[in-house]
Amino acid sequence: MRTLTVAALLITALCVKEEPKPEVVSTPVKKPATRRIEMAVTTDGFVPHDVKVKANEPVTLVVTRKTDETCATEILIEGTDINAPLPLDKPVEVAWTPTKAGQVKFGCAMDKMIGGILLVE
Repeated sequence: MRTLTVAALLITALCVKEEPKPEVVSTPVKKPATRRIEMAVTTDGFVPHDVKVKANEPVTLVVTRKTDETCATEILIEGTDINAPLPLDKPVEVAWTPTKAGQVKFGCAMDKMIGGILLVE
């Protein structure tokens, strides 16, 4: 009798179907698009010289140094630790998110002698 009970339990266990698990669908979180700003270093310095950006909006400055006739071989942004080398004729992406409104200087390592202003609104 005991053998029959064990056999019946095994057959019942094998016949039980598992309930299908609900499908988990994840929706990717969309990050805000980063605004890209093309800039160049020419014999006139950084072009454009003044750039308008918004506070708390991520931006990527894409800077291409097109001349070897200035001291602007890197870009520094005042009040940040950003100091990115600018190799000749190669675009460099500099990501930055301004946190408050105002004017922020950017430019070369020589006290931003060649540079411009990021106008944060």
